[in-house]
Amino acid sequence: MRKHIVAGNWKMNNDLAMTESLITELKKQAQTSNAEVMIAPTFTNLWHAFEALRNSKIEVVAQNMHFAESGAYTGEVSADMLKSVGVQTVILGHSERRAYFNETDDMLAKKVDAALNNKIRVIFCFGEELADRKAGNHEAIVESQIKNGLFHLKANAFERIVLAYEPVWAIGTGETASPEQAQEMHAFIRKTLTNKYGKEVADSVSILYGGSVKPNNAKEIFSKPDVDGGLIGGAALKAEDFYAIVNAF
Repeated sequence: MRKHIVAGNWKMNNDLAMTESLITELKKQAQTSNAEVMIAPTFTNLWHAFEALRNSKIEVVAQNMHFAESGAYTGEVSADMLKSVGVQTVILGHSERRAYFNETDDMLAKKVDAALNNKIRVIFCFGEELADRKAGNHEAIVESQIKNGLFHLKANAFERIVLAYEPVWAIGTGETASPEQAQEMHAFIRKTLTNKYGKEVADSVSILYGGSVKPNNAKEIFSKPDVDGGLIGGAALKAEDFYAIVNAF
């Protein structure tokens, strides 16, 4: 059975004091959901977050990592560095990394390999922009990103892969993605996996939705058969909103 997952991506928000405060609030929330719960603080606060949540059900994950083990890559962070502070899962390929830092499919394939080689689980992100959606190229774009980033892997690698579909066109643009549109794309993604690896693998992979999930729409989105959870942005910065989404399951 696929896992339900709700992951809060804090992005470049929250200094140490704000991180402490938000974690304190998160720990007060009743954890009655069957979903796995994750938060992704900034690099500078990963160790503190891990220590603060060591005995809780909330997993601390990283927002990014480099593909090299070490070397002259100023400002980058390696898999070993993440593991040394307790991190076991990393988000790769987020739309902001692709757009603002020019991360390519080839680069992301190398990052995926580095994570898996170091036994780190991957939340692999992908999704189309507004121009792609309006041109009707959304399925082709998503299929290409998945194939180029992941389809060099063997089937058993998907035991450590979570997928996260981000309709970039529906995030901060004024456009709205319906739960039906989310389900349509998630079904297409699962079909793409099925065509390459077979139904058993495809049915075992959790696919998260990253299109502005809020407390007031989470239950309907999560009720769709191929939506297994959410990658949450802004709503993850408020404990009450985040747990309202978590408890939508």
